[in-house]
This record gives sequence, structure tokens and C-alpha cells, in this order.
Amino acid sequence: MGSMPPALSAPSTAAANVVELRTRDAERTQQEILRAAMHEFAERGLGGARIDGIAERAGVNKRLIYYYFGGKDELFLAVLEQTYADIRNAERELHLERLSPPDAVRRLVSFTWEHYLAHPEFLTLLNSENLHRARHLKASSSILEMNSPLVQTLGEVLERGRRDGVFRGGVDAVQLYISIAGLAYFYLSNNHTLSTIFGRDLMAPKALSERLSHITEVVMGYVLRD
Repeated sequence: MGSMPPALSAPSTAAANVVELRTRDAERTQQEILRAAMHEFAERGLGGARIDGIAERAGVNKRLIYYYFGGKDELFLAVLEQTYADIRNAERELHLERLSPPDAVRRLVSFTWEHYLAHPEFLTLLNSENLHRARHLKASSSILEMNSPLVQTLGEVLERGRRDGVFRGGVDAVQLYISIAGLAYFYLSNNHTLSTIFGRDLMAPKALSERLSHITEVVMGYVLRD
């Protein structure tokens, strides 16, 4: 009689392992769908993207996409949220709070530039969402919470700089970040037209290096005290 409890516990352990395996498989499948959708939306836009195309890229049955995400609009929102989560997570790894205020701002500028260069799909997705007047992001329950830590950290960096006497006062963290992002975003998202009208290759290595230096000098010239 004393041997019964181990025998009874074995199926429970096995069942738990099966559930864990299925959970991992489901998470992996969802990530594969998100990656495939990101490329599809970036290449074709929201209007041109097709669930069939996303399913083919991901190597899954399209019914799984509807099962996990509900439809194309819901999937597009999930992709947007993922791209924002990616950049916000990477920004946290910068540990700006450990750097001197000037170094922290310079690091944020260079990171933003480098991230946009490495992830052109992010810019394309933002272009698409702006065409739809942020209709999807307005439906997000997490986007504000996701972006608040960055604003708080940058605000703390600016305040430290002000107290140290190296930064001017009255700098709004949101406005500053928009300027940093905008100086990089406009250049990269419009590089084809800008290169054409000014007769130079703005994506050449030298031009990219010059642009980062220019952005950094513009931003630092604004935040530093005279």
C-alpha cells in the first residue's frame, strides 16, 4: 500500500511536462508569426499584406494566425507592440542612470540612430501606422505603460544634469526624445528623395557618420548650458 503515492504522482508530472512543452511550442509559433508579419507589413504595408503571405513566411497554417491573433488588424497591432517593446527593452540595457548626464544623452542619441539603421522595418511600420492615424496604437492597452519608463529615465537624467550645473533647466523629456527620434527618423525614412534632390548618397558610410555627429551636436547644443 505504501507504494501507491509515487505511482499516482507520475501521470501528474508527465501531464505537467506536456503542458509546459505545448506552452513553449505555442510561444515559439507566435514569435515566428510575429517575425513573418513584421516583414510582410514592412514590405507591403497594412493594405497590401495578406494573411496567406504571412502564413507562408512563418511556415504555419493560416488558421493558427486567426487563432492566436484574431485577424490582420489585431496582428498588425501585435507587431507594432513588439517593435516598441524591442526598442524599449534595448534602451533599458543602456543603463542611462549609471552614466553622467552628458554621456547618457549622447548614448541615447547614438543608440536611437543605430537602432533605426539596424531596423528599417520599424520606420516603415511607423509610416504605415501614421497613415492610419495611429488607429491600432490607440487600441493598445500597453503602449503608454511601455513608453513611460523611457520618459521617466530621460527626465531623471535631465534633472541630474540641471542639478550638476551642466544642463539648462526647463527641458521637457518628451520633447527632447521626439527631437532625437525625429532627427534620425526623417533623414532615414526620406533618404531616397533627399539623396536625389541634393545629389549625394546620404546612406554612404561617411554621410551616415556625419549625420550622427550632426545630430549629437544639435542635441547637446540644446541641453548643455552656455
